[in-house]
Amino acid sequence: MTTSKIDAQRVTELISRCSREVDDGLLPSCQIAIGFNGEIVVDETIGDALPETRYCFFSATKPFVAAAMWQLLSENLVQLDSPVSSYLPEFMENGKSEITIEQVMLHTSGFPHAPMGPNVWATAESRRQRMADWRLNWEPGTRYEYHPTSAHWVLAEIINEVTGQPYIDEIHRRVTAPIGLPRVLGIDLENQEGIAELTLCEGEATPDELEAVFGFRSMPPSEVNDETIIRFNDAATRSVGVPGGGGYGRASDLAGFYQALLHNSDELWDSEMLNNAIGQVHNNLPDPMGVPANRGLGVILAGDDGMTNRRGLGRTVSARAFGHNGVGGQIAFCDPDTGLSFGYTTNGLDRHQIRQPRRGTSIASLAANCAA
Repeated sequence: MTTSKIDAQRVTELISRCSREVDDGLLPSCQIAIGFNGEIVVDETIGDALPETRYCFFSATKPFVAAAMWQLLSENLVQLDSPVSSYLPEFMENGKSEITIEQVMLHTSGFPHAPMGPNVWATAESRRQRMADWRLNWEPGTRYEYHPTSAHWVLAEIINEVTGQPYIDEIHRRVTAPIGLPRVLGIDLENQEGIAELTLCEGEATPDELEAVFGFRSMPPSEVNDETIIRFNDAATRSVGVPGGGGYGRASDLAGFYQALLHNSDELWDSEMLNNAIGQVHNNLPDPMGVPANRGLGVILAGDDGMTNRRGLGRTVSARAFGHNGVGGQIAFCDPDTGLSFGYTTNGLDRHQIRQPRRGTSIASLAANCAA
């Protein structure tokens, strides 16, 4: 039981910090929310937006998918050590027959850049055919490299297969609806009003700046580029529900989701499974930049190695904190030691590869300190 309380002065400092880029014209708007003791205690919208405005969560969507998988694992509808191909026979093509559910959830499955674009992602049949065509970049289980979208398309298809229902509906039925949140994945065309339009902020880091901070003069190629990011403004993309990054909602929805994970008051998740997923490190392989993954089953754990900021959780959380951020500056985490959860969303996607993570570290650190 935590004895923390929310410090009003620190909340004021957090809001001031989040307002800085909006006031300077860098970001059009942002939202912040703090959850505490099972409730949303801070809910602020800053800039050109309304309190009810929804934002794209990008990869902060991933734990919602994982949360449904935890239930399926507890119900023995899926098993962590089972091959994906035992559920999706199409997946076994091109040397993928032995890849397990656990490897997919841990981003060690070997297909980090496997494509799944708008021309094939609309139906289960076309998605599975594309998965059959996927090829491995490296031997599964030997490396860790973040799978921006590919792994969660696999998890979505498994949810479809074992429940007999569309994954977007099943995630809402199992996860968001029971904790009082609106649907975050698969937003119907008629329900997209009030979603903030994504904009790209100018000013990428120079090669000299990149070399000074990261030791190389250009960022490695990634499927997460300007074109794919802006695609999430499309009505069709919003409605299909891209499971690795196509969730939409408010910052308070993120903070509320993590409060539900902290308290599990209606025992929505089996307690042993939940503790295993959010409290145990299952993958500590280094990423391509040398940072140990410190991943649970669908979330990132802060850890005690001094690299919490490199994992997107700021510098002031406890070792037990966990969460999952999204591209462009979206922040979502909670800290079991204080009971605080935090959500930050913005529609201004900062292209500066150094400024954006530094802002995230600053905001996350101030947010975690709001529980005194």
